[in-house]
Amino acid sequence: MSSFFSVAGTDLTTDRLVLRSWTPGEAGAVLHGPRSAHWAEDFPAEGDHVIAGLFAEHPAWLGEYGHRQIIERDGGLVVGSIGLFWPPADGTLEIGYGIVASRRGRGYAPEATRALTEFALGAPGVHTVCAGVELSNPASIRVLEKAGFERSHTDAEANTARYVTTSPAQR
Repeated sequence: MSSFFSVAGTDLTTDRLVLRSWTPGEAGAVLHGPRSAHWAEDFPAEGDHVIAGLFAEHPAWLGEYGHRQIIERDGGLVVGSIGLFWPPADGTLEIGYGIVASRRGRGYAPEATRALTEFALGAPGVHTVCAGVELSNPASIRVLEKAGFERSHTDAEANTARYVTTSPAQR
């Protein structure tokens, strides 16, 4: 993976996106309102509600290597979220992501996934980033493949696959 993003404070910036850490206020607004003017019309999606509801149990997810909102640089609208399930287990972090329906098909998910993965692989003690995906979700599989992940395991019984990418030193 090449360095195509920049880090400013805790924000990660790509060509078209800013990945900004969630704040407790944003999480509260997702859970209880009011709607923010800087959210895409269909944000938050169901997954955003789930993640926001788990921050109290997993405070590290609000840290530097945790979850982030995906924001369009042009216009500043929040169009999804992406996150690392911190802390790592044996040098491995899991990543998850979601883009609202109105912004899908623009390549935002692979762009955000590449940036956060590269950032994660620079974290102390992290050498692998992984993601689980349902085989019935070909769009998510394409996101991972476009972001440089490779399938490492398929569980036909559970209809899932695991995708991984490693730091260059591990390859």
